[in-house]
Amino acid sequence: MKSRLSILVAAWLAGLVKAATPEATDNIFEARGLPIPESRIDQLIYAKLSPPGTQPLLCSDSVFVRRLYLDVLGTLPTAKEARDFIRDPDAANKRRLLVDRVLERSEFADFWALKWGDILRIKAEFPVNLWPNAAQAYHRWVRASLAENKPYDRFVRELLTSSGSNFRVGPVNYYRAIQNRNPEGIATAVALTFMGTRTDSWPSNRLAGMATFFSQIGYKPTREWKEENVFWDPLRTTAQVSTNADRATTPLADVAPTTAVFPDGTPVRLTTDRDPRVVFADWLITRENPWFTRNIANRTWSWLLGRGIIHEPDDIRDDNPPVNPALLSYLEQELVAAKYDLKHLFRLILNSRTYQFTAVPSGDLAASEANFGSYALRRLDAEVLIDAINRITGTTDLYTSAIPEPFTYIPADQPAIALADGSITSPFLALFGRSARATGMENERMNKIMPAQWLHLLNSSHIQRKIEAGPHLKTLFDPRRKQQEVLDDLYLTVLSRFPTQQEQKILDELGRPGRTGRVKSQEDWTDITWALINSTEFLYRH
Repeated sequence: MKSRLSILVAAWLAGLVKAATPEATDNIFEARGLPIPESRIDQLIYAKLSPPGTQPLLCSDSVFVRRLYLDVLGTLPTAKEARDFIRDPDAANKRRLLVDRVLERSEFADFWALKWGDILRIKAEFPVNLWPNAAQAYHRWVRASLAENKPYDRFVRELLTSSGSNFRVGPVNYYRAIQNRNPEGIATAVALTFMGTRTDSWPSNRLAGMATFFSQIGYKPTREWKEENVFWDPLRTTAQVSTNADRATTPLADVAPTTAVFPDGTPVRLTTDRDPRVVFADWLITRENPWFTRNIANRTWSWLLGRGIIHEPDDIRDDNPPVNPALLSYLEQELVAAKYDLKHLFRLILNSRTYQFTAVPSGDLAASEANFGSYALRRLDAEVLIDAINRITGTTDLYTSAIPEPFTYIPADQPAIALADGSITSPFLALFGRSARATGMENERMNKIMPAQWLHLLNSSHIQRKIEAGPHLKTLFDPRRKQQEVLDDLYLTVLSRFPTQQEQKILDELGRPGRTGRVKSQEDWTDITWALINSTEFLYRH
């Protein structure tokens, strides 16, 4: 690796591999001119920027196309897609049109099923033990819901109220994927997932009142191994029915009604003719509810901007107020008016100037981040990163599961973002902080770069083989092609932009002894690719 290390160090010193900083050459990260706050989102953001008069800059077209693909699709644009967008002369409309196109691509459902898979704990084995059949059914339902753009309120209602086989009715696995399946454990998971709040700070009587809504969920095994039917069991109240014999002989009419309490303190009397889960869902999915719309509006903002208006996004409480209450209220109103069409919310955010700000802060870094005056730098998710490397090189990874089931076989061409089951993994995904899907909390996914991760990217045979033997790169580096064409395509493939003049000059000087100024060899191009993949610009969303 000595030659590669020499090239990387030389590139760093010369400025080839560098983060998004104001000194970046040829203004590759910023667009010219100052953005005008056109949308309501932008007006609300500008009103909070400090000090008054702070003027963030827009990102360049090359940054925008890369950012949008990674944030919405979890994949890099191809060289052609990046080139076509950058060269599109329709400056007034091309970003808006690109937003519309990416929201309709199939990768949208794949990537957001991955995001929801973390929150809904879609994992066949430890610690939730869904079993592969159930995990696959669960994921299929989530992905299909996203593909059809199912309204969010209906999506949540189906998760909370469905009954049936966990192998055949995907959403019933919401209850089976909770580690603690007693009423309090279920109430805690529901509050976290759909209200964005952590019950460990609640008074005990509030949690107990909410838990009553989930005290009549039954689980009945079938003759098929690991299959269970999830259903409403009105005789399940243990204080009234203590044995199976009692359950078999107690008439439904003789079961006394129970009083439950909504989290806002409102009591309700449960009757034997209505599933308490439906009663709770009817309360939850209303525009008057203080948690429901706020939670998903705040989560969506956090997913796209890297930080919640209420931060952390699943920690909504009275003593953790939103940094911009008017903005959060506006997003809630828009979502209700759009009948919980999440893609409508995506469009509002993605088309705002705020989403398109450069990652380079124009003032104090902490204040800029807190008030969304710049885009938050974030390392690529584990699945997104390995998919990007595989797409660049034309290689694949092996994804396996320790569970001995035939349907855990993963086709070689399936991207990591499309893996249905959190139990199916690889050493790379484990090393780079893939979510364990144990708690459903946002911070369970670790995206901070660690020394072992740097070493793997810099010096592992895994990455070396991909770069040296990848069929896409061999085609790209065809010696019959012009050197400038190869260089442009390589940069567009890895970084979604053209090389700057300074970078081209540096690369000309990085040829091997006796080759300066000549057409580069396959080994030279391999070294350059290796340096680009190890750059901060590649590893981070910016």
